[in-house]
Amino acid sequence: MTTLNVQLLMTGNELMSGDIVDSNSAFIANELKSLGVTVSRMVTVADELTTLVNEITQISLQSDVLVINGGLGPTTDDLTAQALAQAANLPICQHPDAYQHLTSWCEKRNAKLSPANLKQAMLPQHCEVVANSIGSAVGFALTLNNCLIICTPGVPKEFKLMVRNEVLPRVSTLIGDAEQFYTKRMQVFGYGESGLQQLISDKLPDWPEALEIGFRASMPLLELKVTYTTSYPETERQVWFNKLYALLGDHIVHHIEDHPSSLSQVINSLLDERNLTLTTAESCTGGLIASQITQIAGASANFHAGFVTYSNQMKHQLLNVSNETLAEYGAVSEQTVREMLQGALTVSGSDLGISVSGIAGPSGGTDDKPVGTVWIAWGNRENINTVQCLVPGSRWYFQQAVSAISLDLIRRFILNINETPRYLIDRAVKK
Repeated sequence: MTTLNVQLLMTGNELMSGDIVDSNSAFIANELKSLGVTVSRMVTVADELTTLVNEITQISLQSDVLVINGGLGPTTDDLTAQALAQAANLPICQHPDAYQHLTSWCEKRNAKLSPANLKQAMLPQHCEVVANSIGSAVGFALTLNNCLIICTPGVPKEFKLMVRNEVLPRVSTLIGDAEQFYTKRMQVFGYGESGLQQLISDKLPDWPEALEIGFRASMPLLELKVTYTTSYPETERQVWFNKLYALLGDHIVHHIEDHPSSLSQVINSLLDERNLTLTTAESCTGGLIASQITQIAGASANFHAGFVTYSNQMKHQLLNVSNETLAEYGAVSEQTVREMLQGALTVSGSDLGISVSGIAGPSGGTDDKPVGTVWIAWGNRENINTVQCLVPGSRWYFQQAVSAISLDLIRRFILNINETPRYLIDRAVKK
């Protein structure tokens, strides 16, 4: 790791009161590791001007880089620009680049630029604007006491993009000729952190220490990271990566180059590449699968219709599931999800489809079909696959997990992957 001294100053009354949880500091600390930089100190303070000025002044005397997070909004308690200007003994003035950004941001949303919004263009004189590609508030940077100070917004989505696109490149220029660290990231579905770590330990026990493995847990995709230095031989590195890829196989959903993806983004990309359309027929997930698909811009090209048929009557009326099937086998059955999918494909005219019916709980289970039981069907008119799973947990977890499993199964179908994934084996209903 380099000797560059990087410190964080996290601001906000909400952080101090516990109203929100600070995830930004963990994110940037993790990202800085890819440069071989370790955060040496982190301070969290409330929105109080004197405190902010004192902290900025003291930290600038101790560190090479200070990243300030939060306090860039339009309200009176957003004090970062004022505090930095006061610490640097600079006036506050309207920054032309920040003003132009605000103007464009409002025009794109057909919104009026209000006096409150204009506050976000009032920055310390001579500071450099740090681009924010999705939010209204630009970041800004200046040097104080030979310390590079970079101010960033507190909104996590904006912050993460700015860290990767703006902050890390600035920090990397200060490292000089020090040994560089790189991180290869991939998103995996079907494993938790402990299970994946155990698998690697068991199957690749001689994994080299020079390739440091780390994880970032999220739902439903787990990010696996491998960090290494420039001095590690590329040919040897590739040998170990190939072993890792072979071990995880088709459980790797996405190799991260610039930004993480989601299952629904992967599905939309696959549909678009192959000029295919998808439909959904949902009962227990209440439209969650369709919602995740349509969260992606451009989904209308590949997703024309989804059906939420919660009652048996709607399964029959909208999807032509026979009353005899419902009476004999019940709503949560292989026969029902098969007919749901057939009906959805027929009505929508789509190429591919997913159907689900299950018992989300906390009530409604039986000895034969306990809470957490779900049947999933996926495929096309000529090839419909079905599986029964047991997904115990809260109602929220059940719906999230079933939606994710369904999306991954259609991903595998599109890619013609026939191997049974680990999560189906683990969740198989014991006969």
